[in-house]
Amino acid sequence: MDEMQTEEKAWKSTFTEGGTTYAASLFWQPLLNEDKPLPEVKEAAENILEGADLYLVRKGKSPQFGLAASSQGFTKGLPSAAVALISGLGNITSFLGVFKVDTGWWYVCFRNDVILSDGDTLFISERDAKNQFISMLAVPDWDAIFAPQEWAIEDTKEADLPTLLGKGLQIKLDKIDASNDAIMLAVIVVCFAIILWFAYSTLKDLFFSKPEPPVVQPIEQVEQEEELPPEPKPWENLNNPIDVMRNCYLATQKVVELVAPGWHLEGVTCNASGLVTSWRREIGRLTFIEQALDVSGVNFSSRVLSRDGNTLMASLPVDQPQTQNSPPEYTEDELINTINDINQALDINIMLSPKQWVSPRGTKYQLMDFTISSNNDPLTWIQLLMKFSGLTINTITYDINSANWTFKGEIYEL
Repeated sequence: MDEMQTEEKAWKSTFTEGGTTYAASLFWQPLLNEDKPLPEVKEAAENILEGADLYLVRKGKSPQFGLAASSQGFTKGLPSAAVALISGLGNITSFLGVFKVDTGWWYVCFRNDVILSDGDTLFISERDAKNQFISMLAVPDWDAIFAPQEWAIEDTKEADLPTLLGKGLQIKLDKIDASNDAIMLAVIVVCFAIILWFAYSTLKDLFFSKPEPPVVQPIEQVEQEEELPPEPKPWENLNNPIDVMRNCYLATQKVVELVAPGWHLEGVTCNASGLVTSWRREIGRLTFIEQALDVSGVNFSSRVLSRDGNTLMASLPVDQPQTQNSPPEYTEDELINTINDINQALDINIMLSPKQWVSPRGTKYQLMDFTISSNNDPLTWIQLLMKFSGLTINTITYDINSANWTFKGEIYEL
C-alpha cells in the first residue's frame, strides 16, 4: 500500500510493529459531540481535508476525530497508531516523541490531552522528523520525551514501541459515507462477471481450437549491476538561514502584539515549518482570548484549547524559506577558534557541541551544534551568522518575560 506513494512525498501512511499494521499521519481535530460525530466529521472532510473518506474517534477528556483519505494509502480497518500509543502510556497527558519504524520516523506530539493537528506524522526523512521534534522540544512541561537512542538528546528516552502499541486501544478507521460500500459491492460484482467471461473464453479456445506448437526462444540472461547515482551532500539543499530568521521574527511580532485581558503569552517557538505558541489564563474568561485571536487578522493554522479551558495552543504558518547550496568552509578547530574569537570580541557566549550525522548510505559528516542566548532579535544576528557557510537554523524561541531570544542550529565542517 505505501509502495504506491510517490518518492517525493514527505510522509507515509502506515508502519508495522509486532505483526500489526498501524495507520499514522492522520489529521486530528477536536470533537464537540462525542455521541454524534458524523456531522462534524463530514463538515471537516468537505471544508478542511479535501478527499478525506475515512475517520475514527478518540474518546477521553478531550475527544477528537482523525481524518484520512484512501487516495493517500489508508484503508478501512487500520488501527490508529496514535490512539494505541496514547492509551498504552496510561495517564500521561503531555508527551513528545519520535520513534524509528520500518517505513520512516514517526513523530507524535500530544499536549494537554490533545493530539496536535500535525502531531501524528510518519516522516520519510529522519532530518524532517528531527527538525519537527526539536522545534517542539523547547516547549516546557512535558511528562515524557522519547527519541531514538542514536540522536543522543539529553532528557529523552527510547520507548518499547511494540509493547506500548500492543497494550493500547485498537481504534480502527471506518468509512465516512456508508454508501461507498454499496458502490464497492457493485464494482466487485461487475469484476467477477468479467472474470467469469474471460475464463469461459479462455477454456473455449483451449479445448475447441487447434493447438499450435510452442515456439521456444533461448533466454539470454544479462546481469547488470545497478549503478547508484552519487549521494547528494546534506549541505546542497539547506534552508536559507536569513529567510528562517526573518520569517520567524515577523511571525513572533504578530503573536506578541496580541493582547487578551487575563491571559498570558507563555512563549514562542519557531522554525522553518512554522511557529507554535500558547497562552495561559490567569484571570478573565475564555471568550477574551478567542475574541482577541478572531479579530487579530492573524491566520492561525490550528488552535487547540485544553479541556479545562485554561490553556490555548496555536500554530502559525510562515513563508517557505528558499534552499541553497552552502558547502562548509571551516574545519572543527578553525570553527571553534573563530567562534571563540567572536565570543571574546563581543562579550557573548555562543555555546558549541560537536556531533556526527550518518547518511542513509553510511557517509559520516561532522557538524557543530551551536546555541545563542541573547536579547538581540534575529534581524540583528543575520549579519554575524552569515559569515558561516554550511549553517542551518533549527529553532528560534522567544521568552516574552525576559525578552530573550534563543537560537539553536548547526554548522557543517570540512
